Amino acid sequence: MLDLNFVRENLPLVEEKLRQRGADPTVLKDFRELDAERRKAITEAETRKAQRNKASEEIAKLKKDGQDATAAMAQTKELREQIQALEKTATDLDARLRDILVGIPNIPHSSVPVGQSADDNVEVRRWGTPPKFDFTPKPHWDLGPELGILDLERAVKLTGARFAVYWDLGAKLERALANFMLDLHTREHGYTEVLPPYLVNSQSMYGTGQLPKFAADSFRVPHGEKDLWLIPTAEVPVTNLYRDEILEQSRLPILLTAYTPCFRSEAGSYGKDVRGIIRQHQFQKVELVKFAHPEHSYEEHEKLTHDAEEVLQKLGLHYRVVTLCTGDMGAASAKTYDIEVWLPGQLLFREISSCSNFESYQARRANIRYRPEGKNKTELVHTLNGSGLAVGRTWVAIVENYQQADGSVVIPEALRPYIGAERITKRSF
Repeated sequence: MLDLNFVRENLPLVEEKLRQRGADPTVLKDFRELDAERRKAITEAETRKAQRNKASEEIAKLKKDGQDATAAMAQTKELREQIQALEKTATDLDARLRDILVGIPNIPHSSVPVGQSADDNVEVRRWGTPPKFDFTPKPHWDLGPELGILDLERAVKLTGARFAVYWDLGAKLERALANFMLDLHTREHGYTEVLPPYLVNSQSMYGTGQLPKFAADSFRVPHGEKDLWLIPTAEVPVTNLYRDEILEQSRLPILLTAYTPCFRSEAGSYGKDVRGIIRQHQFQKVELVKFAHPEHSYEEHEKLTHDAEEVLQKLGLHYRVVTLCTGDMGAASAKTYDIEVWLPGQLLFREISSCSNFESYQARRANIRYRPEGKNKTELVHTLNGSGLAVGRTWVAIVENYQQADGSVVIPEALRPYIGAERITKRSF
């Protein structure tokens, strides 16, 4: 959420940034009008307070002189009622302004390219080269069932569309990838592993920006008088670990990683990526989360992105990094890099990680602060996160990139200690 004073003092800038995002800036017309009404109510309340104070002095003087103070007391009562009404009006208008702020996306960083869609994203770099085949490579939705490691039909029987069952080395590959990623991030990149709950309350979903905007894309679980939500990403519980807390500056940056299932109803994506396991209602992901000092958050953003990239490098997978344009970024993000892995069975790059700096947008919603050294006043931290990586999509990348002419899949060397095998061959299930 943006700062109220910042929006008030920079309305033209905020309107322009909303246009760059493809958002409707007319919402700020209501903001301007409501803010003017709020300030008018506050000014009138202060004027009446001064009148009340003066009347109170008059009452004291009349009583001291033994004179009748009835009229002055009646005036004081009327002023008190007017002040209460004006303060209530200001409070109500403040809540309406806050509701507007909740719906306004973050301000893009000055380095973010202006654009309307993914076509306007800017490629930053590439790593590796795509594999060469002397046969036509297959997509994972053909390879997986043929090898007997991916079963989509039984998943439909168990649950429905957009779910998957993994068998044998397919299941073991998924588990191996998660362990490999966690070991890399904790042993070499300095992250602390966390195992959070998979159900969170509405305050947590609000804190990271999933509510109210993305309620339709989430799985709600009624629980007594309150709702719980299946996490759409570990970003939600891990970021909210420090909700309503004050961190000491000496602790920053805090680096956390978590492996969890993720649940998304994908309400706005029906008809997209219907084949295979690219877009699932349940998938697994290793998440990277940082709490950083505002002066160093963009340095930490670069480091986080490189941490995620190193997973692909150690697996020998060709990828590219792109900077998302203003019109393609998530609402909470100030700047996002997408890491896209090459999938030869589909002849395209596919997002496997989004690494974002939210600046103080989430921290203001979740009230996560730090205490600067030598100061009493607290300030908001900057929060960052990224997939390190999406496990299922990494599974897809390995199966498609390491497929062989005989239909088998070679296991990358970095994963062999975790799997205990060098190749995936056909099995029955």
